Amino acid sequence: MDWNIMEALLDRYLKNETSQEENELIENWLQENDNPHSQWQHYNQGQKDQWLENVVFTKIKHSIEANEPKIAVISHQRSIWRSVAAVAAIFFIGLMLYLEWPILQYHLLPTQLTILEVPTNQQKKITLADGSFIWINGNSQLRYPKQFTGNVREVYLSGEAFFDIHHDEKKPFIIHTGKVITTVLGTAFDIKEDKIKHTILVTVTRGRVSVANGKKQLGIITPRQQISLNLLDNKSTRTVVDIKQAISWQKRELHFEDITFAEAALELEQRFRIKINFSNDKIKNCRFTGTALKGEKLEKILKVICAFNNATYQTKSDKSIMIDGAGCN
Repeated sequence: MDWNIMEALLDRYLKNETSQEENELIENWLQENDNPHSQWQHYNQGQKDQWLENVVFTKIKHSIEANEPKIAVISHQRSIWRSVAAVAAIFFIGLMLYLEWPILQYHLLPTQLTILEVPTNQQKKITLADGSFIWINGNSQLRYPKQFTGNVREVYLSGEAFFDIHHDEKKPFIIHTGKVITTVLGTAFDIKEDKIKHTILVTVTRGRVSVANGKKQLGIITPRQQISLNLLDNKSTRTVVDIKQAISWQKRELHFEDITFAEAALELEQRFRIKINFSNDKIKNCRFTGTALKGEKLEKILKVICAFNNATYQTKSDKSIMIDGAGCN
């Protein structure tokens, strides 16, 4: 494929402006050409963005070097003049690219971002340059600039975080979570990228936010409302939720509100990074309500839940947990 076309597609891809067909075209091209390790599908969004930026700039620099003027000895007078004209044109193009390179680099290269990785079972609170606060949950990544420039404030999230955004009508605050774009002026809300359930949840506690999947508007939500996007079929739903439950992770509590044992197991798997299995479906479908407080160990939580649901648990040799028993009535 012509590099000029590919460069334009890559630039639009980084800005989340490409269609599904273009995304497939780009990723196929990446697999076949400039990705020597064939790890593209395993990269997270930050790694993809950084790799693409490096590819774009490397190609442009190589293009500039390839277009530097060459000296050739020509025997015929007419050929000499044609060659001189050609060399002059190439030299002019190369010179313009050289002179304009700092400007090109400024427009193509995003603002230098700070990358914050929060390990599992930890949390981190940061204050941005504009006075906004962000609480980042464990096993999450946030990329943000030290200073906001231009007409928007943009950050990039993988995982879960709670945002309390400083109000600025002239500079909307935009959070990129994969292809989901959340836009606010000043409010408090939670974004959760659940890689196990393949969903992205946006929940508002104060103010209102606009949520979009790429170019498709999913809706504007207000306090106690939540938009859930299924990443497998791109279907979204809007519901009213319990705010305390949605942001309970900030206090390191696990709040189970009328959920099944299977749903609770997913929460425990995410919290403790362990695999939980069931011996039968009857146990999985038992429903209960309860709260696990900060600092409680997995064994204590499982004992309480199993007691509620007439079940027992066992730790296997591979460190996974097996839930067994007759289950609820």
